[in-house]
Amino acid sequence: MRRSTLFSTAARLALVCAAVLAAGCIRNSPDRRQVQLHGQVLSLSPDRREAMIRHDEVRDFMPAMTMPYTVQDPALFDGVAPGDIIDAILVVVPNGAYLSAVHKSGSAPLPADAAEAASMAARRTGNLISDGQPVPNLAFLNQDGASVDLRSYGRHALVVTFSYTRCPMPTMCPLMDRNFAALQDKLRARASLETHLLTVTLDPTFDTPAVLKAHAGQLGADPDLWSFLTSPPDNPGATDTLASWFGLAIQRSPSDPIDISHGLRTVIIDRQGNLVKGYTGNDWTPEQIIGDLVVLVGVD
Repeated sequence: MRRSTLFSTAARLALVCAAVLAAGCIRNSPDRRQVQLHGQVLSLSPDRREAMIRHDEVRDFMPAMTMPYTVQDPALFDGVAPGDIIDAILVVVPNGAYLSAVHKSGSAPLPADAAEAASMAARRTGNLISDGQPVPNLAFLNQDGASVDLRSYGRHALVVTFSYTRCPMPTMCPLMDRNFAALQDKLRARASLETHLLTVTLDPTFDTPAVLKAHAGQLGADPDLWSFLTSPPDNPGATDTLASWFGLAIQRSPSDPIDISHGLRTVIIDRQGNLVKGYTGNDWTPEQIIGDLVVLVGVD
């Protein structure tokens, strides 16, 4: 979907500004940013509070990609259906983001891969690992470029999440980073839990060990507690394989490597290498995981 096939830039800006004229079109502040978003709705959640949208580049904010977007008022999606073209205001606050001023501006046939994108949160593969089952070992490169695998952390339990460094949405990968930074602080105070954090990139082509090391430094990650993993050269699909074991579907645009559609999945693996719990989405808290570690993994 390209802008030239739908509406001119000037026409779309006029529609969006008209929808929010009472608010003075778009006003930004240090803790609240509003940007214009134009894209196609691929699917809507049953409660109509979230839509999977394939959108154009958002100038000065993020490239074209496919992502889930929420609204605070489901009435904003009244009259909107998969295939519809919408213009909206994306409101970005320090720890969240949502759409406002949603305006339907047309419709177009869904892309051939829309069914996959729309169902990615529910997709499951034949290799899905259930709670209580062992997690096969798999090799990666860590942020130092060293070869590691899931057994490299001794008798430590593992908390594993998936993200990538170029993900701009504060409710997606950056939230996982913030949650893991908080988990790291809590694990320092609970050394008896013997747990190591693993952030696995969903963008192994860009997220080389050097990129991950710089990202880890920005987050204040302690390598004794928190590691960042990417696929090794001899198995570039390693990160996707691990994600599929935990029911996380990933879709990459064949024409734009930055456009990565994915959900969120975080899991706990116990000291014996068994999957003991998974969390879907972004509504878990560091305190919840610490509590589950105490119950499901225990203290030696």
